[in-house]
Amino acid sequence: MTDICCIGHITLDKIITPTLTANLNGGTSFYFSYSISKMPNVSYKLVTSLGESEMQAVDNMRKAGINVEVIPSKKTVVFENKYGENMNNRKQRVLAKADPFTAQKLVDIKARYIHLGSLLADDFPLDVFPILARNGILSVDAQGFLRYVEGENVYPCDWKDKREALQYVDILKVNEHEIESLTGESDLEPAAKILSSWGAKEVLMTLGGYGSVIYDGVSLHEIPAYPPKKLVDATGCGDTYATGYLYMRSQGASIDEAGRFAAAMATLNIERTGAFDGTIEEVEAVLDR
Repeated sequence: MTDICCIGHITLDKIITPTLTANLNGGTSFYFSYSISKMPNVSYKLVTSLGESEMQAVDNMRKAGINVEVIPSKKTVVFENKYGENMNNRKQRVLAKADPFTAQKLVDIKARYIHLGSLLADDFPLDVFPILARNGILSVDAQGFLRYVEGENVYPCDWKDKREALQYVDILKVNEHEIESLTGESDLEPAAKILSSWGAKEVLMTLGGYGSVIYDGVSLHEIPAYPPKKLVDATGCGDTYATGYLYMRSQGASIDEAGRFAAAMATLNIERTGAFDGTIEEVEAVLDR
């Protein structure tokens, strides 16, 4: 059986700044796949859905040795990120959406760990969750479930099916903003306990430079941040953290071991640009800093 399977859309990201315009592929599934492809002793599969116009991204992944299954879609998800002189000011639009994943198309997907990389609230309907939970340990990044598209604009939202869906989720990844949005609670421990009471067995809370905290239903595991030698690009950092955590858990590591490895992997990601391209030896070197 495959060790880890990630399910999610590959995106086409149009980056517009005052000095350049670039078209790049991205999305949770994209960054997760390149990250896990650098790790040894793990079998992996990506299940994605995109339009024919972006199949070159899949061809490139396959050339990199990544096992990719494509569910055809009329369109590819297209994000436009427009920046002003101040790079902290970003206007984001969704110019196209891919077809949602359906239970019928995912019913045969099996792996020891299955990770849902959602981008938008309607990527995965509720009936997908019980099916995938029967087929593997289900991991979910909450990010996409908390934003929806109206017209071309992206808006924050609550995850309307969260209580029903979390009954099937083994590992839930959130950041400090997402966990407050989901629970209405800003303090990590009571917020994590709420998510646990709804069903999530492990709650991964990433806190940027403050490290991360993992709740296992009983106690909190505080994971330190590993300061980067330089800040280059934080794109895909959360996806890289999830990759490192699931990779180590698939190798039999404890929650603490997996959390520290994930944090070190994320640090290495920040020190470079583009999808993660480090090695396990480089991650271990970060752990030794």
